[in-house]
Amino acid sequence: MGYGYATVTYPPVGKASFSTVGQATIAEPSYPSRTMFTMGEDTRNIREAVIALRRAGKSRREIRAELGIGNSTFDRLVQGAPPAPWTARPRANDALRVRARELRSEGRFYPEIAAELGVSKSSVSLWVRDLPRPKPDYASRPQCSADALARMNAARSQRAEAKRREQKLTARAQVSGVSERELLLLGTALYWAEGSKDKPWARSEQVRFINSDPDVVRVYLRWLDVLGVPEADRTYRLSIHESADVDRAVSFWANVVSADPKTFLKTTLKRANPNPRRRNLGEGYYGCLVIRVKRSSILYRKIDGWWQGVVLGTNRTFSDAPGGGFEPP
Repeated sequence: MGYGYATVTYPPVGKASFSTVGQATIAEPSYPSRTMFTMGEDTRNIREAVIALRRAGKSRREIRAELGIGNSTFDRLVQGAPPAPWTARPRANDALRVRARELRSEGRFYPEIAAELGVSKSSVSLWVRDLPRPKPDYASRPQCSADALARMNAARSQRAEAKRREQKLTARAQVSGVSERELLLLGTALYWAEGSKDKPWARSEQVRFINSDPDVVRVYLRWLDVLGVPEADRTYRLSIHESADVDRAVSFWANVVSADPKTFLKTTLKRANPNPRRRNLGEGYYGCLVIRVKRSSILYRKIDGWWQGVVLGTNRTFSDAPGGGFEPP
């Protein structure tokens, strides 16, 4: 061959030599006998030797042992020369992958392929995701027909709705009744969340409440009853988009508050928003009802004070309670 190498023999392993320095005995290291390239060797000749042994069917370990080179040198010299076929390790999933692609080409779906091959659907997806998705064959798979899927979705929706209704009824039963004191606190929190509030830069101590939920409005009106606010001191005004049916909305809210529609103040019309994401449209849209209490500055200050009492009382309750809070029923 057109390359040369020299054999350098070290002392055999296990036979170390010793030297004495002063009173200490130092063992000199011993090395195994192996073939090594001499310094200044032509790299081209070494590469030719590596490739020749590679083509002869030698493995990586055999070539390194015969030529006495390390991993990094071997990797640098062997570039472009494929390994011997017998050194390749067959992968256990190769046959499954081929079969999965065959089944996908036949129009099978992920669950069917996974069940037949005994693998996960994620593996099937990894193997066949580049293949076109088959069209459902409703004739051979009646369980996948549009009618069957519609019935399945309808049954699922009914079960989900029944579960939601049961959970709501269970929660409603936990509130057996509301005392006047509880309603006082509840209404105070409701007003502070939805009612108008006085600002340092805009003094307006008026009790004004606006909401679009009829049940919330009914609770608020019951709260005003507990506070002793007479009906004569309450005013109602509709706020709604200009594209809505104003008369129908006024009649709706008049029925909610048990008032004459003629007593409603002038309606506030909001400019219609063409945003297609708006959902407050159609027959179920009645705008918002604005409820204002006349001569309500003193009442507003009371509400402000009640809310501050709720905040302070809640903080004391949580800080003094065992465990730092309460657990819901």
